[in-house]
Amino acid sequence: MHPSNLEGTSSHADAAGGDTESGLLVAERRHRIVELLREHGKVTVEALAARFATSAVTIRTDLATLEADGALERTHGGALLRREDDDQPITVKQTLHHAEKVRIAKVAAELIQDGETIILDSGTTTAEIAKQIRKLEVHSINVITNALNIASLLADVPAVRLIMPGGILRPESKSLSGHIAEAALANLQADRLFLGADGLDPERGVMTPHLPEAQLNAKMIEISRQVIAVADSSKLMRRNISLIARVEQLHMLITDTGANPDVVAELQRRGVEVRLA
Repeated sequence: MHPSNLEGTSSHADAAGGDTESGLLVAERRHRIVELLREHGKVTVEALAARFATSAVTIRTDLATLEADGALERTHGGALLRREDDDQPITVKQTLHHAEKVRIAKVAAELIQDGETIILDSGTTTAEIAKQIRKLEVHSINVITNALNIASLLADVPAVRLIMPGGILRPESKSLSGHIAEAALANLQADRLFLGADGLDPERGVMTPHLPEAQLNAKMIEISRQVIAVADSSKLMRRNISLIARVEQLHMLITDTGANPDVVAELQRRGVEVRLA
């Protein structure tokens, strides 16, 4: 859909033919709204109401909820996307590129073997891996994680022995980090690390906006036999303040089929196995 269809009148949306997306669950509709914002930068209440075949009141409620979560900034008659370099809370991030993250998580979970010790870094893609672990037919695995939301997903899984390093809570990411967390990892070893990323540039490496998390991630890499970055294609060629690891420290990247082929080729040239979900 052309951006003007999202910024114009409902007659524009109706004229598109087949663009109406009625009958969606509330959460799914809000996921779609955030995706439209990422694509076009702004949306209007009128166009969204026409697209989703619902009332303007319902759309305003959606926008108010998403604004409270930090996903957007409301304007008169619509909304604007928050800036890309804002450090968004996890409740917002989990609405972005959700389908791609689920596919990535399924590919990642297939690598997990019975009896292994794995590390799940904090993040929305790694949280999707935790959901896949709930479905795995394994007798016993050890899962080390610094993320409260991931720990909550796995706490009642009989086959999972859950290990949390402690540390200082960062509410935006529901993650623990700091010297306490780093010290707790010092005497542990892992078979695989599933590493989330806010940015991945072949020239620079894997990046995050939060320095303490980058330092903890470096410790995770140090104790892991295999390092697997999990990141949807929107993260590729995006840069952030804190460097977690050079590309040469990665064994594998699992991303989605929307990844830029040139970026994939450069990563492969640098020795990283790339799997597309």
